Order: sequence, then structure tokens, then C-alpha cells
Amino acid sequence: CSSGCGGGKVKCSRSDLSLALEDCMAALDLFLQNEFEECAGTAQEQVPQQTKDSMYHALTYATILEMQAMMTFELPTHTGCRNQPVKEAQAICQTVRHRRKSTFSKNFTEDVCDSEMMFLTSEELHAEVCYAECLLQRAALTFLQDENLISFMRGGIKVRNSYQTYKELHTVLNSSAYSQGHNHGHFEGGVKLGVGAFNLMISMLPTRTLKLLEFVGFSGNKDFGLQQLQEGSKEGTLRSFLCNMLLLCYHTFMSFILGSTGEGDVEDAEKLLQPYLQKYPKGSIFLFFAGRIEEIKGNLDAAIARYQECCEAQQQWKEFHHMCYWELMWCFTYKRHFKMAYFYADLLSKENSWSKATYVYMKAAYLSMLTADDCLTFGETACTLFRQVPGLKQKIAGKSLPTEKFAIRKSRRYLVENPIPLAAPPLEMMYIWNGYTVIGKHKDLTEGMLKTLDEAQKKLDSCPRTDLSIDDQCLLSLLKGLCLKHLGHQEEAEHYFTLVLCNETQIKYDHYLVPNALLEHGLLCIEQGRRDEAIKLLEAAKQNYKNYSMESRTHFRIQAALHKARGRRENGT
Repeated sequence: CSSGCGGGKVKCSRSDLSLALEDCMAALDLFLQNEFEECAGTAQEQVPQQTKDSMYHALTYATILEMQAMMTFELPTHTGCRNQPVKEAQAICQTVRHRRKSTFSKNFTEDVCDSEMMFLTSEELHAEVCYAECLLQRAALTFLQDENLISFMRGGIKVRNSYQTYKELHTVLNSSAYSQGHNHGHFEGGVKLGVGAFNLMISMLPTRTLKLLEFVGFSGNKDFGLQQLQEGSKEGTLRSFLCNMLLLCYHTFMSFILGSTGEGDVEDAEKLLQPYLQKYPKGSIFLFFAGRIEEIKGNLDAAIARYQECCEAQQQWKEFHHMCYWELMWCFTYKRHFKMAYFYADLLSKENSWSKATYVYMKAAYLSMLTADDCLTFGETACTLFRQVPGLKQKIAGKSLPTEKFAIRKSRRYLVENPIPLAAPPLEMMYIWNGYTVIGKHKDLTEGMLKTLDEAQKKLDSCPRTDLSIDDQCLLSLLKGLCLKHLGHQEEAEHYFTLVLCNETQIKYDHYLVPNALLEHGLLCIEQGRRDEAIKLLEAAKQNYKNYSMESRTHFRIQAALHKARGRRENGT
């Protein structure tokens, strides 16, 4: 691309913009084929030459780097260096935009025309959508660091500017004065990506927070957001892949971890994934999502095979293997193969820097489920590892990761001379990541987990009572209730959820168990058609408890459950 900016004017032609988009599409294609070095080499050669010329070259380069950061848990070491290309791309867009302080011009065009003013408006439209995308990417990293969409919204002017820009550009697209041009698809895809992303994310917020955001100009509609992303994913443009990835992440991660039941939408995810898997059969990103879909369905052996295939598909992007290791660790946890789960936790602790504290905690958790003789083969003890966890604490952008904070809190009981063992730490962390939804799809897995919990209960009963015994008993009650619910023993499940509530005042540290027991009890009532009772329990969980472990994650699930309960009541089902 030979476009350039100087003297306050943009001396480009439509072909320059088209060539830039073609270059970026080619680079993205290399990336999806696992040709990471070729993709990075091409980008690194072109971007320095284009930094004053092409917003799309700079944005694509920044997007690929940020995808690597966000998809490989490498946030602590890479957030800074990933942010820099985004900032540079943002600066280029700012230069190209020549942003007017008032409003967009009354006539909008995306094609070339004889009028220089019209031509500048065309460039400005593309610069606007690229600029908004840069701001959105920077804000997304904020959410990834602390899983809190309120913090995402507190990104301040960046988030608001991005949101407002996308709203204005959506108005442009629907204006009768707008005429489609040669690069219209890429422009429209960018708008759909941003409008869809914002609507989807804002719609997931708790009602109280959503009302506050609506007061200051934000609004979110989940169905509209999904529609925009689905339309954007079908266009075959530069942003189609990003729309697709966001939808896949929503269906296989966000809905699963933050949704009320953790179901996700596997059918939609499979439809989205299939065309890419056919075009890129060895594409590591798509093999990973194929594994994730099988995992959510409870097909653990198929999931393990996909993750292993993903690792074998490429060796250049080693960090991407770590996402597979994380999922493999959980697959073996669901199967209660704690030695194999330990193996992958150990690999992560040695190779990945996302959260050493979490990885070491998981290693200790798995060893705590093995016999003393088995632990000898690993050359480590659970107690020694648990004691290391608090010293591995780190902060990203001044904040600790929620999972890391949870691991540190749980490990503190091992810092005393005579530590009190945790009851079933890997099964507790499994609940935090909504893993009981996975095993709940297979009776044998659920019965096996219930058996392990019964063994933990016997061990707890055989030990002298301490001031932490109630905490451990309530944890086992919550987890047993979940297993019994999935096995169809609803009355027994309700008994165990109620048992947690009855012991609320005696819980010393694990206060998160009470709102989560209310949540699970509420979900059980929804299944039984007891909607009013469900809403009462869920509102109590939302209103009466605060400052407990993994609070944001629980609130997301409560909000989703309330939507489900109220929706069923309104529909009379």
C-alpha cells in the first residue's frame, strides 16, 4: 500500500485501501493455517513501513498479537507489549480520521468520488471503525484481567468513545444518504463486530448495574448483539473471523462459565466452527474449539483427542499449547485421573506465566487426592506446594486475578505449624469453573464424583473437629447436592443445599458457599417449575451477600438464572 498522510491531507486512492485490506486478509489466512512465523514476518516487515500510512496494516498486526495474548494466558508478560501495537494503530487512525468536533457530515459514502471532501469522509469512516476497534481491544484486556464487566465499563473515556463511535457508525450504515462502495463489506463487518460485542457484553450485566449504565448512555440487547455478530461472521470480510471467534467464545466459555446452568449453545458453536474446520483442518484455533465443544458435551475422550491433535498441529506457537494443557487438566479432573491432571498442572506451572499461584495450587490439590506413596513418585508434597502459593501472588494492572486470589485464600490454612487439610480442593475449584455441568451429562462420571465426595466426607468425619470443620462440611454438601441434582435425586439435592444455609452463621472463611448454595437451590426450583420460590432465593443471593470469593462470577450466574426464572414465569412455562 502506498497511501500516506501528510500536510493535513490524505493522499490515497480506493485501490490503496483495497490493497491494504487484501494484505491483511492474506496475513490472517496465514495465521489461521498455523503459519505464525510467516504471518508475523510479513506483518513485522510491512508494519514499520506502513505505520504512517495504513491503519489496517497496523490494526491487523495489533489484533493478531492481542489474540495471541488473550488466547494463551500470557497476560502478565505480554499485556504491555501487546498494548503497544494497539496504541500505535490507534494513533494512526487518529491521524487519518481528521475527526470533526461536531458530527458526521450529512452525506456518507464508502466509495471514491470526484469530491476530495467525499473522499476524506470515506477514509474517515474506515478510520472511525478502526479507531473504535482499537479502544475495544484495549478495554477487552481489562475485562480478561479481572473478569469484571463493571471494570470493563470503568475503562472510562476509551470505552465510552468506542461505544458511541460504533452507535454513530451503525446509524451511518442505516442512513438513506449512505452509498455502498467497493470496501463496504469490510466497513460494515467492523461496525457489526463492535455493535454486536457491546450489546452482548452489556446485556450480561446485573440489572442494577445495567440500569446505571443505561442512565449514562449505555444499552445492551443480547439477541441484537448475537444477530449482529452472526451477520458479521457470514460476510467473508476481515472482521468475519473476529465475529466468529467472539461467538465461539461466548457459546463455549462465557455462557458456560458465567451462565446460570453452564450449558452454552453447542449446536450454534458447531455450526459456526464447521466451515472453518473444513477450510483449515489443521488450524490449531479451530481444533481447540472442536475440543472445547466435545468437552462441554461431556465427550471427554473425544475432547482429549482433539486437544492433543491441536498441540501436534503446530510447534511454532508453543504458548497456544498451554490453553490445551489447561483444558486437558480439567478433562482428566472430570475423569478423576488426578495423576494426569497433576501432569498438566505441572507443565503449566513450568511453562506459563498467567498465574503461577493457580497452577501450583492445582498441583497441590491433585496431590492431596493421592496416597502418600503415590506422592513420593512426584517428589513433592501437597503441604509444601500449598505453602508456596501465597508467595506466588502477582498483580496485573494493579489487580490480582480472581482465581489466584481464591487459591491464595484457600492455601492459608497450610501456613500454620499443624495445617488442617482442605476437604477436596480440585473438586472445589472444579465448581468454580462450572465443571459439574460437564460431568452431569454422564451418569457414570457423576456417580464417580459422588463416590469421591463420600470418601472425602468419611475422611472429614474421622478427623478431630476444628473451627474449619463447618466450612469443609458445607463445601462437601454443596458439591454433593450438585451431583445428586444431575442424577435426578432432587429432594436429596435440596436437602444438601439447605444444609449449607442452615450452617451459614458458623462458616468461618468460605462465605462464598452460601450465595452459591442459594443459586443452586434456585436453579433446582426453576427445573421443578417453582419459579416464585426460585426468584426469591436468587434475589436473596444477589442482595444479601458481598465481598466473598469469586463474587463477580457468581453474580453473572445469578443474573442469568433470574432471566431464566422470570422468562419462564412470563411465558407461563
